[in-house]
Amino acid sequence: MAEGTLALPQIEAARPVQGLVRLVPGVLLLAAIGYLGKFIEQSISTYSKANHLHLPNIEYVLWAILIGLAVSNTVGIPAVFQPGVATYEFWLKAGIVLLGSRFLLGDVLKLGGLSLSLVVLELAVAFTLMTLLGRWFKLRPKLTSLLAVGSSVCGVSAIIATKGAIEADDEDASYAIAAILAIGAISLFTFPLIGHWLHMSDRAFGMWAGLAVDNTAEATAAGALYSDAAAKIAVLAKTTRNAMIGFVVLGYAIYYASRGQAQGVGNKAAFLWQKFPKFVLGFLLISVLATAAIFNKGQLGSLANLSRWAFLLTFAGVGLRTNIRELKAQGLRPFAVGAIGEAAIALVTLGMVLVAAEAFHL
Repeated sequence: MAEGTLALPQIEAARPVQGLVRLVPGVLLLAAIGYLGKFIEQSISTYSKANHLHLPNIEYVLWAILIGLAVSNTVGIPAVFQPGVATYEFWLKAGIVLLGSRFLLGDVLKLGGLSLSLVVLELAVAFTLMTLLGRWFKLRPKLTSLLAVGSSVCGVSAIIATKGAIEADDEDASYAIAAILAIGAISLFTFPLIGHWLHMSDRAFGMWAGLAVDNTAEATAAGALYSDAAAKIAVLAKTTRNAMIGFVVLGYAIYYASRGQAQGVGNKAAFLWQKFPKFVLGFLLISVLATAAIFNKGQLGSLANLSRWAFLLTFAGVGLRTNIRELKAQGLRPFAVGAIGEAAIALVTLGMVLVAAEAFHL
């Protein structure tokens, strides 16, 4: 009896350690793929300079995603790696928080006001388009709502948050997530090409990517494929969108509860806090500390490097979590709604950004 009593705390204490150990193989895989992408980029750059060639400069971001895609869609991801690979979202949020060190608060507030205005317009456009398309294609109402939330706010995270609030079926959530992931993968390759074709500035392209690309990881990657400066703006604009998630989910929860298709919302303030992305507050806190000169130049450089390493793991995860066979198995109608809607949103937001760039010298 006494031995069992003493053993129980030891077992409970061991569980967190075992959980961390389970993450190690997948995190090492993320790091290996991300670093391999960086190695390939640097090797090609060194070779082209040594031989006086003008080879295209393909960023490590794209290499990491392509390697991850190749692994995921050929050999697959063995079970031992999956828990660690799933941490890519943690590294994404950590990278965004640390990225706050590269933004002075004045820059955040200056661009935040403009991005907030554009985000409000983007939300209105996305909700309207996706709702109309869902009705025209005769999708289930809750599936249409999930697609609308995913395309307007923050992709998969918004879909998952809204699914629980409106009590949507797992099948609807799977369809919506698959559609959003597929379109996000396409946007990674098309947005930078369009941006260069239109000779967009780093700030304008970053704003467009932050407004039109759904998932935070893909928006960050699209910006990074364009330039480091574009990635910073993309993160800021996308973070502004992310901050809207609580209000959007609350609105949908109240709507479906009023129709008797979901449970009512009790404490609205607690609901908003539960859904609010906390990493946004971390980003702002680091930005405030940087503005107040709490960090010296060396510390700022270290934080920026840590942010880049976190994104390195994130971009590897973007490729690894995309399984083309699983996406194809979900059916065509949600993809059709997603593709048409996202293309329309991309065009409208592109027009908004080009007008803002002309009017406000973005």
